[in-house]
Amino acid sequence: MHKWIISMLVLGLASTAYAEDSEPVIKYQERTEIDFESVDVNGELVKPEGILTTERTTAVFNPLIKLRYDFNEEMSQSVNDIK
Repeated sequence: MHKWIISMLVLGLASTAYAEDSEPVIKYQERTEIDFESVDVNGELVKPEGILTTERTTAVFNPLIKLRYDFNEEMSQSVNDIK
């Protein structure tokens, strides 16, 4: 029984030893050149039938805040509140 357990341990350790191979080394070229001059590209230019141009106008909004230039009523009211 002990021989069987020992033989299994030895086989288990041996199989892990084979799994420790070094990783393959990947080496890339320093420079990659693509030659587009040797490629012959044929095509057709597609344009729209008509041209629609519109001038963008600035949006006009009604002012939501009324600017006030004097606070006479509030000043008078504050004096009355203090009295």
